[in-house]
Amino acid sequence: MPQTIQEIEDEIVEEFDQYEDQMDKYEYIIEQGRLLPALPEEYKTDDFMVKGCQSKVWLRAYMEGNVMRIQVDSNTAITKGIAALLWRVLSGQKPGDIVNAKLDFIDRTSLRSHLSSQRSNGLSAMIVKIRNYAAMFDVQPPKED
Repeated sequence: MPQTIQEIEDEIVEEFDQYEDQMDKYEYIIEQGRLLPALPEEYKTDDFMVKGCQSKVWLRAYMEGNVMRIQVDSNTAITKGIAALLWRVLSGQKPGDIVNAKLDFIDRTSLRSHLSSQRSNGLSAMIVKIRNYAAMFDVQPPKED
C-alpha cells in the first residue's frame, strides 16, 4: 500500500533530524534534488514555469489513474532539492489529499526559516501551483439520482 502524505512527511523529518549542522542540511536538500527524475525538455517552457521563484522552476502535473503525478525541475541545486521534497511528498497522491495536506514537514524541519525570503516565496509558489493542479483534478462527477 502506498505511503500517505503524513507518513512521507514523517520520514523526511526523521531524515532531516539526523543533521545538526546547517551545511549538512543543505547538502541533504541538494542530494534530494539529484534524486529527482528528469523533467523532459518539452515542459521547460513558460507554460510550466512557477511564477514567484527567484530561480527557474518548471512544474507539470497530470493524472495517472486516481493519483496525481508531478514532474518538476529547477536550474539551481537548492531550489531543485526543495522541489524534490514536495515531489516526494505529493506525487502519487490523490488530488483531494493534496489539496488538504498540511505539509507540516516544512515547519517541523524548520526548512522555511533557513531559506532566504526569495526562496521561501518560491516554496510557497510551488505549493500553490501544485494545489491548483490538484484542485483542478479533484472535480467530482455529479451524482446520479
